[in-house]
Amino acid sequence: MHALIVVAHHEPRSLTHSVAAQIAEGLTRADPANTWEIADLYAEGFQPVFAAADFAVHHREALPPADVQAEHARIDRADALVLVFPVYWWSMPALLKGWIDRVFSNGWAFDFAGDLKHVKKLQRMRVHLVGLAGAEERAYERHGYGPAMKAQIEHGIFDYSGATVVSSTLMVESEMRDPQEHLQTAYHLGSQMFS
Repeated sequence: MHALIVVAHHEPRSLTHSVAAQIAEGLTRADPANTWEIADLYAEGFQPVFAAADFAVHHREALPPADVQAEHARIDRADALVLVFPVYWWSMPALLKGWIDRVFSNGWAFDFAGDLKHVKKLQRMRVHLVGLAGAEERAYERHGYGPAMKAQIEHGIFDYSGATVVSSTLMVESEMRDPQEHLQTAYHLGSQMFS
């Protein structure tokens, strides 16, 4: 089994990157036949701006640009898609959102031609969301972050495309708690991903 782990954090020594590495380690330890690829969107210089070329793709007037086609191929090779990201303003970083805006395109992630017929094309995709958040759990519960994340990300992006969100993990107090707690959680997530 193969996982594509997408990371959206500018600092390679960050807890976000360490969590992604532990997920990969857990995958390999669970079964040496498991493989993984880490897509470091910052290091790769992914262009997140949904521009005129992407708008043309959305309206079926053009094929996706080469960088988007390369992302499609990476996702198509994966049995699981894992998004690991810091929570910025109660959502994902703009780079990751831009990656989704451009990559989850009409014709590849879904079919919609304006006749109100919508076809979900990513039914085989299994998704794991891992957000690293600075605040404490009570703050997120008090303000309804869980239902908001479910509506905005799980339903609004992945269900719209037919993908199944298998797990959604919010690692709270990421700047105050012992990082080993989050790294152990990440390792466990990786080790259980394909079991």
